Amino acid sequence: MEISKGQGFETSEIAAFASRASFSGVPATTIDKLGDADVVIVGAPFDWGTSHRPGARFGPKAIRDVGYLGFDGSRPHLPTGIDSLAELGVVDIGDLNLPPGYMDESLDRITEAVRTIADAGKVPLVLGGDHTITYSNGRALAAVHGDFALIHFDAHADTGAGTLGGMPHSHGTPMRKLIEEGHVAGKRFVQIGLRGYWPEPETVAWMAEQGMRSYLMTDITERGLNEVVNEAVAYATDGVDKAFLSIDIDVVDPGMAPGTGTPEPGGLLPRELMDTVRRLAKDLNVIGADVVEVSPPYDGPGEVTALLANRVVLEILNGMALRKLE
Repeated sequence: MEISKGQGFETSEIAAFASRASFSGVPATTIDKLGDADVVIVGAPFDWGTSHRPGARFGPKAIRDVGYLGFDGSRPHLPTGIDSLAELGVVDIGDLNLPPGYMDESLDRITEAVRTIADAGKVPLVLGGDHTITYSNGRALAAVHGDFALIHFDAHADTGAGTLGGMPHSHGTPMRKLIEEGHVAGKRFVQIGLRGYWPEPETVAWMAEQGMRSYLMTDITERGLNEVVNEAVAYATDGVDKAFLSIDIDVVDPGMAPGTGTPEPGGLLPRELMDTVRRLAKDLNVIGADVVEVSPPYDGPGEVTALLANRVVLEILNGMALRKLE
């Protein structure tokens, strides 16, 4: 795949809302100089797909800025004793240059970047941005890796059939688009943490027809999170050895993660999400991940949502490092 100027990789024209500092001080580099890194962090400052509160374009910057860890070799994870940033050789290529309001062009630029990273044998970890970007991430990884399981944490199913303002893409449609276009099979999708008042019965029926498995917060309350996650993952990974993790921060209760575009009361606790993604990243062959829907304008004092997203990224990396060291 040829990368040319104008495709979102140059930094001279980076948008004012895009971030420049690297995640936790890991080496900052460019997409054509990834070296021996196992994992590449890339920001997608994109919120042209939101249906309620905007601001997720500022998510990558907030997720980076809130971290106070320095890249000095002294960041061991207390429960495991592993410095995953060093163990995995994590690098950060910064934020893509995404033109505000240009939906298709932005999605294409994200797809090209993620595919380039995956083609190089690296794991892309994408900082969103609203959940529309998972369409780009999923189709890029499918082009490189073929069949994989998609483990989706969210308050919402993101399988909408309609359009938002006449446009085919939004943060309510990426999972449906991936299935309809043949990038990811419906039986490879599991969704954990759904609640609230959407989608409508017709969409729920369509999801079941595709073989998707959706686990509501009521299922988690009645059966326990570990049992639900174990069942979900066993279903999605049956016959495949690769997985993509997509974490919408609104899967967490908005009392503890208020900085998001479409908050829905009654979600997971931060500790539950962090422990779960670390375990999954250890148990599964993760080929990519995204953390989306952090909207800093609604985060309030303390930046608690951005801090949680930052730690979710670190927990994913720690699980991957544990797997590497096994």
